[in-house]
Formats: sequence, structure tokens, C-alpha cells
Amino acid sequence: MDEQNYFEGRKIVIATKHEKEAVIGPVLKKEFGISYVIPHQLDTDLLGTFSGEIERVLTPIEAARKKCELAFEMSDADLAIGSEGSFGPYPTLYFMPSDEEYLVLVDRKNKLEIVVKSCSLQTNYGSYDAGSEEQLADFLQRVKFPSHALIVKDSPSNAQYIEKGIRTKSHLNRAIKYCNSHFSTYHILTDMRAMYNPIRMSIIQGLTGKLVEKMRSCCPSCSRPGFSVNDVIRGLECSCCSLPTKSVKSLIYTCEGCHYTKLQEYPEAKQSEDPMFCDYCNP
Repeated sequence: MDEQNYFEGRKIVIATKHEKEAVIGPVLKKEFGISYVIPHQLDTDLLGTFSGEIERVLTPIEAARKKCELAFEMSDADLAIGSEGSFGPYPTLYFMPSDEEYLVLVDRKNKLEIVVKSCSLQTNYGSYDAGSEEQLADFLQRVKFPSHALIVKDSPSNAQYIEKGIRTKSHLNRAIKYCNSHFSTYHILTDMRAMYNPIRMSIIQGLTGKLVEKMRSCCPSCSRPGFSVNDVIRGLECSCCSLPTKSVKSLIYTCEGCHYTKLQEYPEAKQSEDPMFCDYCNP
């Protein structure tokens, strides 16, 4: 069975309240003829909010999977997709903010789950505490306001006042004025909800393309979709000293259905690593 027989012409419920269907739905429709519906009564904010009123206790994958479960209860579709994002320091560049996104596709009919992930430095994620007009202006330019919305709070945590979705200077000024008059300070953070953040929406659209690739990647043994890399073998030899480096030597593909495994050299045309990446030649 190929991926066409798994997904072609089916209906999917997209578990979102932040308009992610705008970039997810059309891609799936174009590639597989999938029609999509939105469970408008689904409140995904109950699983956690970026603004801090509700703490997310699930991991990103668990949260995306939970969204699918809730969406199934509100639709007759047996195919669902959930999305979840996390923001913080980039794993290897701690001083740089990053956007970590997950998409989880759940196929109840075929008892199948496909997960894709991206971690990108392309984000305007940031925050700002009360300061001078010049400092505020610099921050607003850096986070691409007003094309990307903001949130104003009286405090970074345990806030009594929160104003979201701020997209105009007049709205921002009103929120800051209210905080200053009632709390003598204010805190601004980027609104990372997808519908208020074009950069994030673009990342999700790209990740949907990655999901399509994985949906089309079928196991050579049982034809189950989702055949992909789940581990790597490191130790690509240094071209100078021939000692193993930390660079990836091989990719391990595994089928979650029949557990068929395939080893592929990586990168295909590279037989050795540059000495600059060798711990012995370049300690």
C-alpha cells in the first residue's frame, strides 16, 4: 500500500484556534486532495498559553497529540493534525532565541502517527521591561512591530493585567499607559500565537512540507508511511588524521510498524570530514 491509499481524498481535522489551518490545510489539500475542517469550539489555550496565564505541563509532542485527541471528539474525521511551538535559547547558541515547532499527524483508521520537528533561529521572540523611549523604539523595530503583534503585562509573572494581540501604536500606548498608572511599570513580550506572528506562521508552513515528505516516505518492507531517520551513527573519519569525529557517518531509518531498519551513509558523497571539525586536529 502506498501513501496515496493511506491519505488520498480523506478528511482531516486541524486542531487549532490560532488560524494555523491557513498554512497547513492548503498544502495537504494540494498534495493529497485532503479536505480539512476546524473544530471552532476547541480551546487549545487550556493546554497552556505563551502569555503565562495557563502553564503548559505537557511536552510539545504531548500537547500536539492531546490537541488531536480533543479534535477527534468534535469531528467525524479519523485523521487529525496538531501543532505546538516552544520558544527559548537555541540548543547550541544559548544567546540566540529559537522557535521549536512540532506537527503531529494522527491516523486513527490506520493506527498511525507521524511527527515532524523543526528548530529555527528565524523568530522575533523577545521581551522588554519599562525603559526609555529610545530603548522601546529599538525593541519595537527588532521584533518587527506592528506586523508582528505584542502583549503588554504589568509583570513578567503572576500578572494582574494582560493585553494581547496589540498591532497598532495607539493600542500599545494605551496598554502601557494603563500599566504605568495602575502598577507603575510594564512588561512587553512578543505575541507568539501563530495568527499574530507571520514569521512563526511561515515556519509552520515549511514544517508542513516536511510532514508531506514523511507522509510520502514509505517503508520498503511493509509500505507504511512515515519511514524516516530516527537515529544516527557518528564517527566520520578526519581527512587528516583518520580518527573518528563527532560528525554523522550514517543515518538509521526505521519503520515504526514492522521495525524494518535501513542504514544509509551520510552525507552520500562525503567520505571524510574536514580537520577543523576534528577534536584531535582542532582541539
